[in-house]
Amino acid sequence: MIATERLVLREMVESDWPALHAIVSLPEVVRYQTEDAFDEEATRATISLAIDGAAAEPRLLFDLAVTLDGAMIGRVGMRRGEDVRTASLWFEIAPLQHGRGYGAEAARAFLGYAFETVGLHRVSADCDPRNAASARVMEKIGMRREAHLVQNMFIKGEWCDSLVFAMLASEWRR
Repeated sequence: MIATERLVLREMVESDWPALHAIVSLPEVVRYQTEDAFDEEATRATISLAIDGAAAEPRLLFDLAVTLDGAMIGRVGMRRGEDVRTASLWFEIAPLQHGRGYGAEAARAFLGYAFETVGLHRVSADCDPRNAASARVMEKIGMRREAHLVQNMFIKGEWCDSLVFAMLASEWRR
């Protein structure tokens, strides 16, 4: 469990699936992601992967519920790379909670966990440049923009660009 001023980030449990489904089943939430809006089966599978990932040794997948006053409002997580000292970060917050700083608060707290507890060397994240809110979160939490890849992914019938952000443990400590 990771606590911030307003949020608690905790391991997912099976009973989280309805709250998670209310978020990931929305087309606007997954608009710039490789997957389509989740059906119930995909949401339950995501919860199962999160639970299994939490029990794995070494742990490669971290997928935590972001909660506000006990209610799940999103998720934050990372998948470690081939070199387990690196990882890719993600975050999703329910649209009704957008604009309140919860994404940045959760992502910043999770970065601290990644560097200080897990002991990672580097954490990266990417987003579609049209997802300006996601890019702002990454900038707000101090991640450095490293690249603008042009038409590097074919997603949902179109070639899309990617912005790549990253932070090193040494940058976190500063």
